[in-house]
Amino acid sequence: MTEHVPVLLERILELFAPAFADRPAVLVDATVGLGGHSDALLSAYPELELIALDRDPEALARSAERLARHGDRVRFAHAVYDRLPEVLAGFGLSSVDGVLFDLGVSSMQLDLAERGFSYARDAPLDMRMDPTAGLTAAEILNTYPVGELTRILRDYGEERFAPKIAKAIAAERARAPFERSERLVKLLYDTVPAATRRTGGHPAKRTFQALRIEVNGELEVLRRAVPAALGALAPGGRIVVEAYQSLEDRIVKQAFAEWAKSRTPPGLPVELPGHGPRLKLLTRGAELAGPAEVEHNPRAASVRLRAAERITEADT
Repeated sequence: MTEHVPVLLERILELFAPAFADRPAVLVDATVGLGGHSDALLSAYPELELIALDRDPEALARSAERLARHGDRVRFAHAVYDRLPEVLAGFGLSSVDGVLFDLGVSSMQLDLAERGFSYARDAPLDMRMDPTAGLTAAEILNTYPVGELTRILRDYGEERFAPKIAKAIAAERARAPFERSERLVKLLYDTVPAATRRTGGHPAKRTFQALRIEVNGELEVLRRAVPAALGALAPGGRIVVEAYQSLEDRIVKQAFAEWAKSRTPPGLPVELPGHGPRLKLLTRGAELAGPAEVEHNPRAASVRLRAAERITEADT
């Protein structure tokens, strides 16, 4: 397995410092993965406690090993991150001081060939982040109508050849159902025009992204999860989100913008009580990784980081 390197770690430590330094605090790592960010935060802030969520049981097991040295400062939950309020209630918490999201597929999931996330190696077409629940990528490929496949490829993969690929998939599955990634990769290579293959990256990248998002309901879950996380923050609490593609980042940007604006009707001369902004943005747009980090950790190349602080009316 390749080395797990947390993306933008120093920046995340810096952003959370005002909420965690020199005081008891609770952080929710909503996508704990292999625990790299959480391990560093627990080490940096000795009074910090962690609620570690992940939908992937394998990730929870591995992060539990990594974080064991922090003892009872860490509690784990096998849950998708839109269930954050339910998880907190189960631990007797009504609010927290920080929430971290590191979105997308993890390095561990990519490295485990049998999970089917990577188009670089032949594997069963699974792609479930929680392998105990839901449809596999193969089931989607073999059962979805052409129109629905086209929509997924277009909307989730931003694939310009979505109709052509969907028709090719339908023709090929009529011959035999899809089971493994190598056959799908070959179909995509044969279907995407040669000129695009030369300049547009690997022809399977966008289709694999689209299937993964559909399998795991990633965008629908994120649309519920970000407002839920914002609602769980105590005043002065902070949220940091790392997204790796524009569809995720757009959802985060819109949710932050909604909470950061006044809810007083336009035209009124004063802010109505209880209608002020609930959020202060801590980043100007989305922050990117620098060239040195990208060279050391290629996964950082596509990261878009946004951060915000929960405020009360008295803060505005």
